[in-house]
Amino acid sequence: MDRLLSSYLYQLPEELIAQMPVVPRDQSRLLVVSAKEHEHRQFFEIADLLQPGDLLVFNNTKVMPARLHGHKVSGAKIEALLLSEKSRNTWLALVKPGRKLPIGTKLVFPALTDNSPDLVAEIVDRDEPTGGRILQFLVPSDRPLLEILDNYGQIPFPPYVTANTATAEQYQTVYAQDPGSVAAPTAGLHFTDELLVQLAKRGIEQAQVTLHVGVGTFRPVTVENILDHQMHSEWLVVPEITVAKALATRERGNKVYAVGTTTVRSLETAAQSGELLPYSGQTDIFIYPGYQWRVVDGLVTNFHLPGSSLLMLVSALLGRERLLDLYGVAIEEGYRFYSFGDAMLILPAAILG
Repeated sequence: MDRLLSSYLYQLPEELIAQMPVVPRDQSRLLVVSAKEHEHRQFFEIADLLQPGDLLVFNNTKVMPARLHGHKVSGAKIEALLLSEKSRNTWLALVKPGRKLPIGTKLVFPALTDNSPDLVAEIVDRDEPTGGRILQFLVPSDRPLLEILDNYGQIPFPPYVTANTATAEQYQTVYAQDPGSVAAPTAGLHFTDELLVQLAKRGIEQAQVTLHVGVGTFRPVTVENILDHQMHSEWLVVPEITVAKALATRERGNKVYAVGTTTVRSLETAAQSGELLPYSGQTDIFIYPGYQWRVVDGLVTNFHLPGSSLLMLVSALLGRERLLDLYGVAIEEGYRFYSFGDAMLILPAAILG
């Protein structure tokens, strides 16, 4: 059963899909999961639920204004979602409508301000795994596209956020540093600057990784046997200082908590040799029930979409049946789901050996 996509489905009332974040961020609800029990708390209480000397690891990626609206030279409207940079000013993008966009097609993206020239791109290749296109951008003054993207692009909110009233700032973590993601590492959206200070005062260590969230994270699983699912690669950096902090945490008998599933995938990728080491490169790690954990002792996470690879990852920590039971509890209690929703704290005692 744990290998079937259909066993990771659940019914969610539409009204529980959060359209706006809670303000302040740390006022969201927190479902705390221990060995055999669970309790309902508020997120700002998380400092009381961890032990001095524990380590929280955050993904410091920053959502880039990756959604571009433009047109073909003929005038037909198009939309592009930038996914990852392949080389200087050459990007993999999902373009729609995309069927009638052959190699050689030129796309024009008008600036969002009056004083900037149009941005022009040419389709130079197709990408079969994603169904996307490779776009070569003719950037004014030959600057890196990321440096001028604010003039042309918008933050890409998830498709289930239909209210369209949240601000771009609300879809960034307060510690976001390195632009490159097309979606936020949403477990981190609950943290405020004040809460991070409070955690530090309590003696809870903090460290960071960088995983640029791309299609590998948000593309749905579509095959019934999940072992046939192929994750798309995403760029990852686990720095030496984070490795040192994690190893020191373990040595003193404390626990390593990942903030979000992207942080889980980062740490576990860096330990695939059997030893946690600094890492810089691509990752396509797919974690599902039966996975043997190497680094992560606990998890802060949001409530994920049915049938998603993220739901399978959390099932590898808790077991699929228990996780879906907890989702049923959250639905009954009116928790808010998905990116702007409430959170779950999985304590080490709850994790399968």
